[in-house]
Amino acid sequence: MGEINPLIAPYQKANDRRALWELANTLIPYAALWAVMVWSLKVSYALTLLLAVLAAGFLVRIFIFFHDCGHNSFFSSTTWNKRVGFWLGLLVFTPSEHWWHEHAVHHATSSNLDKRGRGDVTTLTVEEYQKMGRMGRLGYRLFRNPLVMFGLGPIYMFVISHRFWRPGSGSKERNNVILANLVLAALIAGMSWWIGWKAFVMIQLPVLWLGGMVGIWMFYVQHQYEDMYWARSGRWDYVASALAGASFYDLPKVLRWFTGNIGYHHIHHLSPRIPEYQLAACYENVALMQKFAKRLDIRASLRTVKLALWDEARGRMVGFSEAAKS
Repeated sequence: MGEINPLIAPYQKANDRRALWELANTLIPYAALWAVMVWSLKVSYALTLLLAVLAAGFLVRIFIFFHDCGHNSFFSSTTWNKRVGFWLGLLVFTPSEHWWHEHAVHHATSSNLDKRGRGDVTTLTVEEYQKMGRMGRLGYRLFRNPLVMFGLGPIYMFVISHRFWRPGSGSKERNNVILANLVLAALIAGMSWWIGWKAFVMIQLPVLWLGGMVGIWMFYVQHQYEDMYWARSGRWDYVASALAGASFYDLPKVLRWFTGNIGYHHIHHLSPRIPEYQLAACYENVALMQKFAKRLDIRASLRTVKLALWDEARGRMVGFSEAAKS
């Protein structure tokens, strides 16, 4: 890491003017889309749902800003990262301090087989799966089913799960969840009074569901691919977990914009202090980031859906059918 730090250091500096511009070119169109969707309800709900697809793209981008605030990388000021991040979190139905804490644990333990279960996609080894009973296997298969993970997952996570704190959470995280829930309830009540609760639900639910689906997919594909890196604590290495345990999701430029460049995930895991608006430049200008990138394009990413278990013996992710042959 000592050799890499000087190469990526220039990209670790937040630019407040750039951050404000990122907020403006995202929050203003998002608010405008909401206004148009409210109007569209009087015309056609099909039009509303079509607009919701675009709004969901902006919501994903808002989540990345919220995410960067948690890493204290979006603004140069810790205070502004905390304040702005809290309100961005409300837009994505996520309590800031609680989620940021869980996400920090994810960064510290990513790809460590002995420290799974915090802020990651639940992943079992082939041996663990084979030792489970019938009901345990069925539950894991259901969880890994794309219809469950990407279909039901967004509603469960953003509407239900984020309303509670994790057992063992500190008072800071618990208080943050309570405050976020209260403010969010007030905002929902205000919007429902303004445009009607039916209109609010008909707009917010599909936008949140579609945006959440994309968000879960992005997180999944960036840590679930065939030749990724998993290791036990004794052999786990931070740099390896970043460069080999997080992919470079090579998306078209317009999708990179909507996903806040988080596709450069190997760089993000190597240095979370690099803001989303500096990730592409870091990749283009630091040859090492290109050399070690585990590149996935859209076609390759779709093949990762069949992967479900880590095969320690073969050192790669496998599907259920392949695991059955072990």
